[in-house]
Amino acid sequence: MWTRGQLKSNAKINMQRNYWGCVAVAFIMSVAEGIGAAGGFRSGARSSMTDDSYSSYESYSLSDMSGALALAGTVLLVIGLMLLVFGILLNVFVGNVLRVGANKFFVQNRTEAVRVGTIFDGFRSGQYKNIVLTMFLKDLYVTLWTFLLIIPGIIKELEYMMVPYILAENPGMNQKEAFEISKRMMDGEKLNAFVLQLSFIGWYLLAAITCGLAGIFYVNPYVEATMTELYAYNKGKAFHEGYIQ
Repeated sequence: MWTRGQLKSNAKINMQRNYWGCVAVAFIMSVAEGIGAAGGFRSGARSSMTDDSYSSYESYSLSDMSGALALAGTVLLVIGLMLLVFGILLNVFVGNVLRVGANKFFVQNRTEAVRVGTIFDGFRSGQYKNIVLTMFLKDLYVTLWTFLLIIPGIIKELEYMMVPYILAENPGMNQKEAFEISKRMMDGEKLNAFVLQLSFIGWYLLAAITCGLAGIFYVNPYVEATMTELYAYNKGKAFHEGYIQ
């Protein structure tokens, strides 16, 4: 059985092997995930009116103002929906493929010298469509379970946590098999994995306090390397139990 200390200790060793590569890959992922995430709008306006402009403003009727506000609200809503759709599409067709490539980088970094460009391997593996579809289905299942209830959504996210790692090493694996292997890998591990994720809260706070600098140069690659160690343990267990070869 693994311990958090063991995984984190191994992660630090692997980070030291290729520190700048780990930083670069983790940074690319943080940027991609940030762009793909749904955003919000902050709008505001400041004006300095003279007495003449204020008098002109008073000439507007209440109905004119209401119409203008309704039009502005509609425009902002349309723009917001367009950005939301763009973010979703970007995540499906780019972000998820980069996620698989980043996981491949960190998996290989455990045992060999690996280049930063590995993060883009999903686009040139010949299995781009399979990666996109499998990751899309993963996100879809988790989202649907989350809409049902928050807790089942968290459970499903943990259950399918290993899917991008599995695809990283087996990009041509069909969706059903990838999901089944991930479920078996996480059987009995979900609570411990959840606690492992929570154990980084202090590091995330440090990243926030340092305006993201600690996140870029330590926290993000540290978390990536640690979660990769969890996959490595689960993969070894899967070999031992015989459901992967």
